[in-house]
Amino acid sequence: MAQIRKEEKREAPALSTSSLPDIIFMLLFFFMAVTTMKEVTFKVAVRSPEATELQKLENKSLVRYIYIGKPTDEYKKSYGTSTRIQLGDAFADVSEIEEYIIRERSAMKEEDQNVMVVSIKADRDTHMGIVTDIKQALRRSYALKINYAAVQRTSY
Repeated sequence: MAQIRKEEKREAPALSTSSLPDIIFMLLFFFMAVTTMKEVTFKVAVRSPEATELQKLENKSLVRYIYIGKPTDEYKKSYGTSTRIQLGDAFADVSEIEEYIIRERSAMKEEDQNVMVVSIKADRDTHMGIVTDIKQALRRSYALKINYAAVQRTSY
């Protein structure tokens, strides 16, 4: 016959926390590996235009950005309210684009230099004359792969 025990109150065993530091370090290393730092401080305000036919860039490490727009509020006193060009973290002129592209291309691996893409992030109110001047400067520096940044249009 089966033996029937009386219900006794048992204490739960203590929770083992010996593996807790391993889990914490594993999470720490994971977040360190997947987190990217902000690369550029935006000095111009860019409201991207809308488009219907978009393609996602495959390898973002091969992309160099040119930002075009009006200076943000903290830079309006120094640079005015007219449209400006930002290369990296500094304001630039159209004449400085060729040197910037050459400098960025030389910093890349040799096999990646031919597939470098220049992405133009222009404000939707930017005049096409500035964009055309930038495209001419890019053509002179043999940066012929150009991308225009836009956001997906939600309504047609």
